[in-house]
Amino acid sequence: MGSPKKNESKGFFAAMTSGLSLFSNAMHRSVNGILGYEGVEVINPEGGKEDAEEEAQRGRWKQDERESYWKMMHKYIGSDVTSMVTLPVLIFEPMTMLQKMAELMEYSYLLDQADECEDPYLRLVYAASWAISVYYAYQRTWKPFNPILGETYEMVNHGGITFISEQVSHHPPMSAGHSENEHFTYDVTSKLKTKFLGNSLDVYPVGRTRVTLKRDGVVLDLVPPPTKVNNLIFGRTWVDSPGEMIMTNLTTGDKVVLYFQPCGWFGTGRYEVDGYVYNADEEPKILMTGKWNESMSYQPCDMEGEPLQGTELKRFGMLLMLQKMTNFSTLILHIK
Repeated sequence: MGSPKKNESKGFFAAMTSGLSLFSNAMHRSVNGILGYEGVEVINPEGGKEDAEEEAQRGRWKQDERESYWKMMHKYIGSDVTSMVTLPVLIFEPMTMLQKMAELMEYSYLLDQADECEDPYLRLVYAASWAISVYYAYQRTWKPFNPILGETYEMVNHGGITFISEQVSHHPPMSAGHSENEHFTYDVTSKLKTKFLGNSLDVYPVGRTRVTLKRDGVVLDLVPPPTKVNNLIFGRTWVDSPGEMIMTNLTTGDKVVLYFQPCGWFGTGRYEVDGYVYNADEEPKILMTGKWNESMSYQPCDMEGEPLQGTELKRFGMLLMLQKMTNFSTLILHIK
């Protein structure tokens, strides 16, 4: 049997993914232009369109601060605001982007397991779950400070891992990081493009992330999904990352494609991640499903993407995220 067509290879996830995308888009359109502010879009992820005006009165801003900042910011609608806008300190958390980059190492044991794994497809399950684990920290909606040019951050012996990062460009902001232990090396160039939409911000990662598993020399390339920060000024700020995450084994051609579902009305689809591990011929081998703020599960599948008879869905991974990822101070071990 040949490889399934690209638009059919999502198996039993396909209809759900398509429906939620349309649902989310409808939600976003329905609340545009409320409160007399042109271009304001307020979204309550736990409610529907009738909740938008009430939601707009919530959030971290005082009313006078909100109106003042809106007057300053609305002229930037449609622009990349990566480094051109002065931001108020009330939206920041007490750490820099260099430190935040280190949070991806919290669940690095999944990379250790990927390196030790004999099955090439299960290896991608572990590695992709590691990449997903950092998204829990996105529920902290405070912005890290931009480092100054040449600033470095070093994390020493965090579970056997050494991590170092440096700010290599100031305008536009760009950081580089490296981490390793006995099982893997991790290299990242962190660069973002943004599009300011009034009360939300689209963030597009355009850097490069590579992981090398030392035992077999396997090189993995990661392309994360875009991120949308909602309710920047009006309403309670929250983050969604609708789109694809692709991790490719550059050594063999195998890959995993995961679909981060968009949040719909009343939280439908929020946090959900679904997708498949494919071989080099783009035939599905393992299905993956779960929530990026809880845990992931996997199960072998047939060439149509359906679960294999006699197999069961196995859950593993990130069940202690709440305790670990919110306590980011444990990562601040040594700063240079």
